[in-house]
Amino acid sequence: MAYVISDACIMCGACEPQCPVTCISAGDSQYNIDAGACIDCGSCEAVCPVGAISQG
Repeated sequence: MAYVISDACIMCGACEPQCPVTCISAGDSQYNIDAGACIDCGSCEAVCPVGAISQG
């Protein structure tokens, strides 16, 4: 199951460089994860300072 970013995202950008398959991108008000490309590694969840990333 792919990871998702909730609306608790503060747009800090910590998650984007951690993704080994570059499936995280900045949206208008929060970062987004491309569920089709996510490999469920959890690297992004580990670095989110506000806990906005979880398995969907």
